[in-house]
Amino acid sequence: MDIDASARWRELLAIALFFCASPALAAPPVLAPEVEREVIAPQTPSFKPSATDEEGAIDRFAEYTLALARRDYDAAYAMFRLSFQASYPRLEWEMNHRKRQTLWADGTIRILRLTWYSDPDGQPMGLYAAFDFRGDRKDRTMDCGYVVVHRAAPGAGWTVVSTDTSEVPAELIDDGVPKADVLRQLPCYLGKGIATDF
Repeated sequence: MDIDASARWRELLAIALFFCASPALAAPPVLAPEVEREVIAPQTPSFKPSATDEEGAIDRFAEYTLALARRDYDAAYAMFRLSFQASYPRLEWEMNHRKRQTLWADGTIRILRLTWYSDPDGQPMGLYAAFDFRGDRKDRTMDCGYVVVHRAAPGAGWTVVSTDTSEVPAELIDDGVPKADVLRQLPCYLGKGIATDF
């Protein structure tokens, strides 16, 4: 890891510790050993993401989710790819988030699956990382969804290109798992067995 990357990680760690200490804001995401991983690269079957790829993608995911947790809509929207911004005007995007005041608030975000896509068909060339996550709150409600980040070329910055999140109220959750009829409607992936065993 070079000096700039090391300094960036120290900065993110400081941000993470700040948010962990603040009960009103979401905790930063953690890539646990049990996170499911998949690589989809039909044009280059031998492709494997590097440690630098993973660090960059996780950095962007963390920055985006932390910006939403602190309601910094300017910072979050600036992370979107320009084509996303062109198709989803800033005011509309922010108003939709402001209507959902509990989203991202006071939750613990856990990444459940990380899927890599290299030069997928029908999309701009580059490397994509899709993070499936859930966020659990003390009131037994939860958020779940995904965030996809993209890097056009090695050395380029990562941008957010797609995201979807749903809130699940406590009455629609049994033992930490959304009820089957609700689960079918959510954009989340909660793990093998849970996602498929209805």
